[in-house]
Amino acid sequence: MKKRTKIIILSVMVLLLGVTGYLNIALNNQVTNPEPGVTTTASYFTAYRNDRESTRDQEMLYYDAIISSSSSTSEAIATAESAKLALVKQMETELIVEGLIKAKGFEDCVVTMTNQNVNVVVKSAKLNDTEVAKIVGVVQSQLGTSIENIKIIPVE
Repeated sequence: MKKRTKIIILSVMVLLLGVTGYLNIALNNQVTNPEPGVTTTASYFTAYRNDRESTRDQEMLYYDAIISSSSSTSEAIATAESAKLALVKQMETELIVEGLIKAKGFEDCVVTMTNQNVNVVVKSAKLNDTEVAKIVGVVQSQLGTSIENIKIIPVE
């Protein structure tokens, strides 16, 4: 290529880079951001579900890697298979409990379970005794957890 052609191409590329930078700044200034440190309820539930799903996907990949590895012992494979089945059962149970709580009139909720404890995060400014009783009733009927091991957290 001629030197003049190279200069023209380079100049056009620099001009396009400048326009791109200007548009990026202009568009970012138009986006309204919520106050720092304040998480909106919808984004909390969405972010939590996304984090939970990606973590569980990673766990499933680990279990699948152990199960399919030729160097895994039969005991390790059996443990990985049972852990994978337990995780699938927990995912299904959490989904069922979340659906039943939503069916009781709550807009959104997230349920997490450990061996003994159940945490329920509900989209609500505050909960009255009737609403708490509805949630506890669902959790106890589905999981058989005692009331001392159920924690209900309203999130506005």
